[in-house]
Amino acid sequence: MKGIVFSEFLEFVEQRFSIEQAQDMIDACELESGGAYTSVGTYDHREMVQLLGALSSQVDVEVASLLFQFGVHLMGVFAEKFKQFVERENDLFDFLASIEDHIHVEVRKLYPDAELPSFTTTKLTETRMIMDYRSSRCLSSLAEGLIMGAADQFKTSIKLTSHALEMNGEPVVRFTVDRTVHNE
Repeated sequence: MKGIVFSEFLEFVEQRFSIEQAQDMIDACELESGGAYTSVGTYDHREMVQLLGALSSQVDVEVASLLFQFGVHLMGVFAEKFKQFVERENDLFDFLASIEDHIHVEVRKLYPDAELPSFTTTKLTETRMIMDYRSSRCLSSLAEGLIMGAADQFKTSIKLTSHALEMNGEPVVRFTVDRTVHNE
């Protein structure tokens, strides 16, 4: 897992809780990296699992909820640091559809060793899209937070649902993204 995810997670913990909480979380884990991350480094994703587990028990918030909150935060960071990916798309659905064939292609150019999840998108109607998420890391709550964060970036109200399924013997999380229409 790329270091930017770890360094931003520590930033998230400091902002959401405190710098002391971030240190307590690190101290509670036996991390090969020692909890020192560079944005361009690559680290074992199991360190993230350890950090999340420690934080969850310390602040009494479920891991899935922490991952979701971090995903929303991370999308805001990505939108700021990598504006070109957000600005090149007209709306949320176009952006989500661009993840696999545009954004991940560019990420692999920068970080050839990056192990990225895969997304297959299908736009069913003008207001509904299906996204199938596949990852050996099983961080679907992070992906869910990233999707909600993207909706925030595009100022789009959505209803997001997910369910686990199996396709070709492989676990998949299917997200259904519905744009909500407000009556004025």
